[in-house]
Amino acid sequence: MAKKIRVLIAKPGLDGHDRGAKVVARALRDAGMEVIYTGLHQTAEQIVASAIQEDVDVIGLSLLSGAHMTLFIDVAKLMKTQELTDVLLIGGGIIPQEDIPALKKAGINEIFGPGTPVDDIVCYIQKNVKR
Repeated sequence: MAKKIRVLIAKPGLDGHDRGAKVVARALRDAGMEVIYTGLHQTAEQIVASAIQEDVDVIGLSLLSGAHMTLFIDVAKLMKTQELTDVLLIGGGIIPQEDIPALKKAGINEIFGPGTPVDDIVCYIQKNVKR
């Protein structure tokens, strides 16, 4: 029996809106993945520490506050310093199209905007998770 994909869903910063993160978490669970939801108001340090502790394959960040250029990049930098090179980092929320290239250059593998079908997120993870 193959090991299930383990995904950490996190809400960095002060953003208090987590409905989308919970919808994605449920969709990933329903697709057979193990999902850990960290809850609201997480720091980059807490997110990366949780990812290490839980031995996850994917970190999914959700942000609606507009602080993605700081918070997402902080997580990506910490992942590099902790040598989490085999962990897929994805993000979602209200992310302007013009910010996506800089986020990807910083180490975020993919960005999913509002209205993205959850099946697209599931398929992306299944195709891109490093085993």
